[in-house]
Amino acid sequence: MAELQSVERALSALLDGVSPSEPEWINCTQAAGRVLAETVTARLDVPPADNSAMDGYALRHADAGQALPVSQRVAAGHAPEPLASGTCARIFTGGEIPPGADTVVMQERVMMHEQLAIIPGDIECGDNVRRRGRDVRAGTPLLEAGTRLEAAALGHLAGQGITQVAVHRRPRIALLSTGDEIVEPGQTLAPGQIHNSNRPMLSRLLERFGADLVMREHVADDFATTQRLLRDAAACADIIVTTGGVSVGEEDHVKHALESLGRLDLWQLAMRPGKPLALGRIGETRVVGLPGNPVSCFVGAWVYLRPLIGAFLACPRMATLPRLWARADFETRTQARRHYMRVGLEFTSEGVVAHAFADQNSAVLSSCLEADALAVIPEHTTVRAGEQVECLWLTE
Repeated sequence: MAELQSVERALSALLDGVSPSEPEWINCTQAAGRVLAETVTARLDVPPADNSAMDGYALRHADAGQALPVSQRVAAGHAPEPLASGTCARIFTGGEIPPGADTVVMQERVMMHEQLAIIPGDIECGDNVRRRGRDVRAGTPLLEAGTRLEAAALGHLAGQGITQVAVHRRPRIALLSTGDEIVEPGQTLAPGQIHNSNRPMLSRLLERFGADLVMREHVADDFATTQRLLRDAAACADIIVTTGGVSVGEEDHVKHALESLGRLDLWQLAMRPGKPLALGRIGETRVVGLPGNPVSCFVGAWVYLRPLIGAFLACPRMATLPRLWARADFETRTQARRHYMRVGLEFTSEGVVAHAFADQNSAVLSSCLEADALAVIPEHTTVRAGEQVECLWLTE
């Protein structure tokens, strides 16, 4: 019997020699979820000038504690005049501080009497003033290469007036579903057949991870067909993902077809679910052969495909899933394989609690529906209720 390989060795083999995909320039309106290929340098100070943090009155701090006439009104988006000596300016949130003013007092603390603003004396110089460049300084890095462009990053770019960015091309993925027992949703099931739940599940995960699915095919349980479709997939994809056909059955052809076209790096891993997992290459194309059971596909996607796609995108945050420790509300024991248990997380005043789903079988996809994390139970370990377990948070 072949020796079971570790998850760490599998990841090392999978990621060895991966080169980031080439950059391409796109409009920022189409950049959501993409990964920067080049560091973006700030062009502008943000804010571009000192401005008011609230509605109130701008003045020289030296004039605090006096009754001051209001010499001008400053709304956001309008340039102020220099502040006349011995006066204050009515100013609104975001309004530019008039030259000569250095402090803003909120309107709730100012009394008006005979067109004079009575300014309290107990204010600090600089109160309620947002200084120029407080958020961003022109000439400094705005967003580093490898940043995934989500909401705040897109706002940062827009604030600089930037309309185009260089991003890494999405890795092209071919998704092959194997098995005569698999039919697509909407087709009539014959005896012994099941609907293909892996394809839509993996398609969504791969798209969330940042991949471009260029091929989706069903592969019959036939060596020649498997070999032909693997060859076709290698011609158009950076990564081939297969489901099923990697175990030891007579109708499991992916492993042998892969070996005939390229090389098999690893097979049979010390993990549960997902023991029969084939990792290899056909030319420069990476091949990840996931088991057919849906939970094994789900876990394998997070553990292997996410970091692989992250390597193509040169995105450091995708190298590993965020980790946290939680108190187990379950008991379990492992043997020679590391267990990735589907758990829900409850955040309480006393810490995080991990609730394990009752049925952890690799065919029970319902255990993944509300899973927040994978609790990682090392080999040859006993976990008792109340003990701390390490969890991988399922998030991009």
